[in-house]
Amino acid sequence: MEYIYAALLLFKAGKDITEEAVTAVLQAAGVEVSDARAKALVAALDGVDIEEAMATAAVAAAPAAAAPAAAEAAPAEEAAAEEEEDASEESGMAGLGALFG
Repeated sequence: MEYIYAALLLFKAGKDITEEAVTAVLQAAGVEVSDARAKALVAALDGVDIEEAMATAAVAAAPAAAAPAAAEAAPAEEAAAEEEEDASEESGMAGLGALFG
């Protein structure tokens, strides 16, 4: 992940994304750099329009962000059921306490 973050940082700063630049960013962050991974990243990004890729990813993520909002109702029902289970366990434990004085 840190390699991608380095590439995005370089992109945002308007710098060329080269092996040397990615390596410099990662070393500045204190990351032990793998030359092979830096080379693979630069090769994978060759010819990629990063701005377009980010816009496409943002559009694809929007429906996924709406899903948790719809699922919020179910946890409220589950929490109520768990509270009932906890209460019955506690009352059972209170009875066990009477056995030991």
